[in-house]
Amino acid sequence: MKKFVLAALCAVSLPAIAQAQETAPDGSKAFGIEPYVGVLGGYHSFDRDSEFGSAPGRVKMNGALISGIAGVNVPLGAFFVGAEGNATKGFSDIDWEYGAKGRAGFRAGQSGLLYVSAGYQWVNGRHGFSDQKDWVYGGGIEVGPKDIGLGGISLPAGARLRLQIDTYDFDSIRPMAGVVFHF
Repeated sequence: MKKFVLAALCAVSLPAIAQAQETAPDGSKAFGIEPYVGVLGGYHSFDRDSEFGSAPGRVKMNGALISGIAGVNVPLGAFFVGAEGNATKGFSDIDWEYGAKGRAGFRAGQSGLLYVSAGYQWVNGRHGFSDQKDWVYGGGIEVGPKDIGLGGISLPAGARLRLQIDTYDFDSIRPMAGVVFHF
């Protein structure tokens, strides 16, 4: 009889526990793999004494950017870890930037993410500025439609607005904003 009661309790309670842990606050899976792609725009401004130096007629290296990103997040309940790569076309003094970084953070609200990141970035200069590579550090936030009062516009883990700021070896500031599509 004890075995029957224990089996009945398990049969009733285990599916409820499993169902409660199947999704995260944004409606996506609480555990698994979430790939994403996105497009960001921004500006990269380097310090005068950065490793890029100065070029004839230019005081410091800087320029507007348009960036394509692709990555994957691994949700861990309310937290996540991930990896991301970028290919970025620059304007003015920056020809191309490309790199890879890891990121970690936590889920906030209905569909948001807060994170920090670190990785390696290659920067190709123009107008006499050299090509360099070094560490990049940063952080950011992603907010989905539910967080800004537009619930129902996309799938639960769909489009999010991203705001991020990075620094190239603490010699620059690189604010970026854009749209990221999780699937």
